[in-house]
Amino acid sequence: MNASADRVRLSLARPVAAAQEDTLAAADVDASRVLQLQAAVLAQPRFASAAAAFVNALAELLGARRACLGWVEHGSAEIVAMSGEVDFQRNAEVCRAMAVAMDEAIEQGASITYPSPPGARPRVTLAHGDIARRSGSSLLTVPLVSGGRLIGALTLEFRGDEPPGEQGLASCERMVCLIAPLLELKRDADLSWTARLGLASHSVREQLAQPGHWRVKAGLLASLPLAAVLCCWPVEYRVSAPAHLEGAVQRMLVAPADGFLRDANVKPGDQVKEGQVLAVLADQDLELERRKWASEQAQQENNYLSALAKGERTQYVVNFGRADAARAQLELVQQQILRSRLRAPFDGVVIKGDLSQSLGAPVQRGDVLLTIAPANAYRLIVEVDERDIADVRLGQQGALALAALPHATLDFRVVRVTPVATAKDGRNFYEVEAQLDATPAGMRPGLQGVAKIAASQQSLAWIWTHRVADWTRLAIWSLGS
Repeated sequence: MNASADRVRLSLARPVAAAQEDTLAAADVDASRVLQLQAAVLAQPRFASAAAAFVNALAELLGARRACLGWVEHGSAEIVAMSGEVDFQRNAEVCRAMAVAMDEAIEQGASITYPSPPGARPRVTLAHGDIARRSGSSLLTVPLVSGGRLIGALTLEFRGDEPPGEQGLASCERMVCLIAPLLELKRDADLSWTARLGLASHSVREQLAQPGHWRVKAGLLASLPLAAVLCCWPVEYRVSAPAHLEGAVQRMLVAPADGFLRDANVKPGDQVKEGQVLAVLADQDLELERRKWASEQAQQENNYLSALAKGERTQYVVNFGRADAARAQLELVQQQILRSRLRAPFDGVVIKGDLSQSLGAPVQRGDVLLTIAPANAYRLIVEVDERDIADVRLGQQGALALAALPHATLDFRVVRVTPVATAKDGRNFYEVEAQLDATPAGMRPGLQGVAKIAASQQSLAWIWTHRVADWTRLAIWSLGS
């Protein structure tokens, strides 16, 4: 009795073991195929190329005649990739027919096989049947689902009228289910920020339209009056503009005469004292001219003294005049020699002029060699755009943030508005001079930053929209007759 029971159990266990082995083998095959499809999708940088690689790889793995991938756009499927086709036309008849077939599967939320296998649940397959009659093939359409949302569909076209069975359908559904999130990530990565914002707002609207979410809806309703109050609440409107520091007084040292640069004792950034020699021009020619006029003066003095001793009054007057002219020329040359040594007019810092690389170079009279500014006295120049200059007036207060000192803001007061506009870097602005209330350590002429001038009290809605409103008003005016 026990032996016969053992034989019965053994005979029943063999089919079960064989079924388990078949299931494990099918799972191994699906895992291998999924890895191949994932590798094909991830190897492509853009969504279009990833979708093309996916349909080509899937058609080869399943032996399909054609594979088409559709994506839901504006409520209906649009073909985004077709196996074996690099540049296909979405308006072609075959693409439109495939899109309609995908819509059938998406609207019913289920996979569709045509011809339908015996015992299968009835489905609407009008579009599938139309394609099958034209091409003489069988079709399989599987919806793409990601995050509980239908995002597209995949249609496979097989040769003959025998579509994959239940096992093939289940295998295809598993593979598509695992690859769909990767395709959605590729799709989202290619979208612009405006498209992403539109999708996010559409998702929020869909969630609010669904039943439930009463807390979110109540919060939104309660926030509407608060948002209206905030938009109408008056706040300080500040004009923002780029700004830079300059020395309160900028003195330029120029070449007093034509010559050559002999010595340069300072560089930009060096602190200098009043009277310090900053640069020296070559004075050999001036020295020769000084000797010439000194000799001429001595000669004419001897001549008029001799004429005076002889009593020749006319010759005395002539020689005396010549001696006086030589004396004036000598004084002029001596002054030129003194001016050839460029000295600092006051205590300050050199802000422009690196002469160390120009020793021996010729200079012409009037060439700017050095620029000096006081070390602790500055003026602020704010470049206010022409659209905002009407809001700036004398005496207004403001704050400055420098790129070199971003951790602190400096208060200032507007002292002058230049009435002449300046065009630079494609913008038209007015220079507004301001005076700093305090000068912290570490300030240097030439530092740049952003200044904000307190203009008036305005509502938040006006501050956010006045730029667009002004531009619209000007555009309408320019278009009018």
